[in-house]
Amino acid sequence: MNFCAILLLLTFAAPGWGKEPEAFPDLNLTDGQAIKEATRVLEEEVKLAARPQTYVLIDLATKTIHIKGRGVDLHRIPIILWASDSRDHLKGIHKLTTRPAVVRRKIEPGAGAEQEPISVADMPVDYVLTFTPALTITVVPSAAENNLLKGALFLSKAWWRQTKTWAGTVFSDQSSKQSGQLQLTLSADHAQSFAWSLVDGVAVVIRRASDR
Repeated sequence: MNFCAILLLLTFAAPGWGKEPEAFPDLNLTDGQAIKEATRVLEEEVKLAARPQTYVLIDLATKTIHIKGRGVDLHRIPIILWASDSRDHLKGIHKLTTRPAVVRRKIEPGAGAEQEPISVADMPVDYVLTFTPALTITVVPSAAENNLLKGALFLSKAWWRQTKTWAGTVFSDQSSKQSGQLQLTLSADHAQSFAWSLVDGVAVVIRRASDR
């Protein structure tokens, strides 16, 4: 393992260092698997924090998405629920290849031809992100925030997405084992905020929960 990452882990995990933030405050230092996973994530973060670009840490153990730059939290997004088909496919650094599409607002009649600048409100609440190495992250809004009609539309879209995924698995040359699947349930506002935070080619690291 990267010696620098191990040193960072021990430093951040140690109590009594003033107000310095801990890397993983929830880390159980008696859980060998959890320590190994935290060290792996820090190894990846050491590489990404050396670059000026922002990156994303999806912490499934604490159910939090961290938008980070130079190792510092810039924005945090809570995850309501998550599900994954494979723990092994969530390792490594994944680069975003497909960003969420912008949902442009209609121009009001008589308001002129100019559109307002794109904002968080123009971002979708449910979308699919694809990465290389092969990984698909599906973001869906919490069903609790939808009324009956929206809930029905959401369920039909989720069903259609699952059908397409199944059909792609059956009829493509690639097996489902070659591409990991992760689903994140966020509030509608946080789903839009996450989409707004993503840039072309952004790097994503995932901290896996030790019991999943």
